[in-house]
Amino acid sequence: MFDALVIGGGPAGATAAALLAQAGWTVAVAEKSRFPRDKVCGGFLAPTCAPLLEKLGLSESFARMAGPEIRRVGLFAGDARLTADMPRAPAPCPAHGRAVRREQFDAMLLERARACGATVYQPLSIVRIEKERGGFLCFAREERVRARVVIAAHGSWMPGPLATQPRRAAARGSDLLAFKAHFRDAALPADLMPLVAFPGGYGGIVNTDDGCTLSLCVRRDMLKACRSRYPRIEAGDAVLAHIANACSALRDALGGARRAGPWLATGPVRPGVRPFFIDGVFVTGNAAGEAHPAIAEGIGMAMQSAVMLCRTLVARPRSDREAASDYEQRWRARFGFRVTASALIAQTAMRPWAIELSERLMRRVPLLLTYFAELSGKAAA
Repeated sequence: MFDALVIGGGPAGATAAALLAQAGWTVAVAEKSRFPRDKVCGGFLAPTCAPLLEKLGLSESFARMAGPEIRRVGLFAGDARLTADMPRAPAPCPAHGRAVRREQFDAMLLERARACGATVYQPLSIVRIEKERGGFLCFAREERVRARVVIAAHGSWMPGPLATQPRRAAARGSDLLAFKAHFRDAALPADLMPLVAFPGGYGGIVNTDDGCTLSLCVRRDMLKACRSRYPRIEAGDAVLAHIANACSALRDALGGARRAGPWLATGPVRPGVRPFFIDGVFVTGNAAGEAHPAIAEGIGMAMQSAVMLCRTLVARPRSDREAASDYEQRWRARFGFRVTASALIAQTAMRPWAIELSERLMRRVPLLLTYFAELSGKAAA
């Protein structure tokens, strides 16, 4: 019997496990994948996560594995190449964020949870959860785990059998499918992270410690058109050819680059806010709510949502439902507007007429880029 079982060992799950273990809880983590494993994610971590990394004892490790400071935000759209200063985070946070490779970062976080005292079962998939007196009985294929509290931190993109996981839905042309690849020898300034806008999708590119990462979302109907137009190459390269044809800035940035490793793909990506408490199970990370990847806040939001939940649980409220209500209020106050702003930015980036209008405004008022970065939470204390 554990005080808490955390389902998922990504940034949200590992953070929750480490913090609860530091608070004296007995904690188990069930992670279905073997680490290290990559994820479809740009890897940017906002500077406002620095105090959390410090509390976890990971500041020095993060500094060694992260790429250069990202001091400028940009917009690559058509022939436009606009840049502006990234908003600076307030003290005691460092002024600017940095990007990491997820295969390194996630493994580091989960190992830290283990070092804090959490028991890690890996690979292990929880397929059923039953309530019992004093907690829950959680079933894997061959094992069972009992816990007083269950936290679902399994992400939001992969369907599964649990009530907290999404159901497999019918495909829609408007579905966003996510792709990611690493490149070496790109001509991207070290301190720049631009939003890449193109018809039917959007993306971002950022330098890590070893080259740069291009991550993007494309509508299913646009992906189909790309594959029809470029039938002899794989899906990721077909989308990249479409982007390069529409966006000269990205074409120039990657013109002399070479892809390092395969394309990763997942989806559909359906950002938004979901229930925070289902059948007695607490939900955190992207499984609870996520912004559009256009604003590059996925890792930070996941980790910070885990902090909110842990603070609530450790405070020992009178009931789990009361704890869930308090946690949801904190989450919505912190991230609600950010989710809405990200949807506006994403929908603008995918529509040529809207991005053209935005680009004209930003040419006249470059500080608008900095302002939009602030809306996305880049400097939220």
